Amino acid sequence: MKENTKVQTYFIENEISPAYQNEILSFIEDNYLKIRPEYFQNIIKKEDKISFLIQDPVKKYMVETIIKPGNPVEIRLISDEKTPEDFAQKVKDDMYFIVHAYEENILNSTLYFSWIEGEKIIPEKPPTSRKRAANRLFSSNLLLLYIGFFIFNVVLFIFIGLYAVIVILASQFLIVLYADKILARQSDWRITPENPYVHILEYQLPLDEFKQFQEKFGEETVLQMKKEVYDRTLAQKTYPTCEIGDEVLEKYGFHCNPLNSVSKVVNVYEIVKKAADSFDLPTPKIVISNTMVPNAAATGPSPSRGLVLITTGLLVHLDEEEILTVVGHEMGHLQGRDPLILFSIITGEFILRFTLLLPIVIRSPLIYLIFVFALIFFVAKFFETRADLLSAIKIGKPEVLAEALRKIAFKKLQLERVSRSRIPGWLAWDPHPPIYFRIDRLENMKTPVEAKNPLIQSVKDVFNGFIAAFR
Repeated sequence: MKENTKVQTYFIENEISPAYQNEILSFIEDNYLKIRPEYFQNIIKKEDKISFLIQDPVKKYMVETIIKPGNPVEIRLISDEKTPEDFAQKVKDDMYFIVHAYEENILNSTLYFSWIEGEKIIPEKPPTSRKRAANRLFSSNLLLLYIGFFIFNVVLFIFIGLYAVIVILASQFLIVLYADKILARQSDWRITPENPYVHILEYQLPLDEFKQFQEKFGEETVLQMKKEVYDRTLAQKTYPTCEIGDEVLEKYGFHCNPLNSVSKVVNVYEIVKKAADSFDLPTPKIVISNTMVPNAAATGPSPSRGLVLITTGLLVHLDEEEILTVVGHEMGHLQGRDPLILFSIITGEFILRFTLLLPIVIRSPLIYLIFVFALIFFVAKFFETRADLLSAIKIGKPEVLAEALRKIAFKKLQLERVSRSRIPGWLAWDPHPPIYFRIDRLENMKTPVEAKNPLIQSVKDVFNGFIAAFR
């Protein structure tokens, strides 16, 4: 190795089964190196690794990259000390995106079996429009629900006049009060201290075989297979294993290579309780939604009436430490009473709209609507940012939460990185700040994380991030 070289070695965790780990080398060659061949030199592919030089076509900076498959995937970057850090970081980001693009390709042709002991077997499926809407409306800060009431109250105001104000405010308050019960009804399973485990069994299949399997077996057959795996597990008084699942699939005429299988058992109650204990809060109610969309949400009028919803997709994509930090983010919403705070902000705007601001609303309703919604969503970013900070303070692992966010939203992160402007992400009607900002902020935190006033600190960070987007 030459003098004055810098070597960085890091690892990318993934959910790729052993049967498909080595195939990532061909995927990188076909979907990364061959796409822009002018950027790469000295490509050497072997059975256990692939190496190449990536070069900046203008300034001629070069980074030697070596990738070894496995779980985790090992990435080694070797660069000259004169190579700018941002160029090396870009190469690192590229490696992260390509590994997770391959992982997603595999997961798209994966059969999932998830269940909870003693609960009804429910097949994994994409969330319905009704369930997706309910999860967005009643989770975290209820902001989307409040915004939805804007249109409703205009219609109501036309018919019943000023009485509409009382009706709308009362309706919103009741929804805030019972949001936990409403969201619980949209879930599939309940987690309790007596029944804390979620069992997950995965079969990662080649895409063509998966399509054939879907054509051969319908949803009812998959449900029956899940039930048989579940029954055999109970009969043997043990946890589910890939061997049990293989036997069931073979019964239906499908032969699965054990190396294609991945199984895990997650003690969800223990994770949520650990997060709640870190915040000195009572353990909230816990419900599971059986969908592969990785997500978590929290709601409730107070910490004592809190509810946390977790999808099976989150349990699949993240390890337990990452799940803990994401739940810590949701506990931050509960501790901060964010639903009630946002309700107060919306209520204040609602009252001002029909009093002091009424002349402006009448004169320019569309402009008012755009401005107020943009302002409210921008303010909501303060509370999402505070929830990240509270998780970092209480759980104590900001870098782990950053990695969890990177896994969950790597596509959005990739789009933000290649975008010519980051301003739209800040002005979008989304209560969350841009994902790049959240990840960079968490990774730059020094542990132990301290903040005299987490909300004030988060407000400052949001404004600094917003201003930086203009540079």
